[in-house]
Amino acid sequence: MYDQCGLRMTSVEQWRSALASSETQVSIAGVPWPAYKLIALALGLLVLLVVGITTGSAAPAVLSAAGVSTVAWIVLGSISRLN
Repeated sequence: MYDQCGLRMTSVEQWRSALASSETQVSIAGVPWPAYKLIALALGLLVLLVVGITTGSAAPAVLSAAGVSTVAWIVLGSISRLN
């Protein structure tokens, strides 16, 4: 894959451009959701399950999942606005 200048893009650039593309949307119940929001929610769910199973307590699981989801949502959203 090549960028606008004809230079070869690295895999990180390809991943970033695929995540941040404003055209990347998923339709849920007829409503288009940007992919970065779904990725952030999936990361939060994964952290919730891993921390919940590891600690056996809901409080650290919920707090860590909320933190990871929020950071991912903001970072991926900022990247998508740059493109």
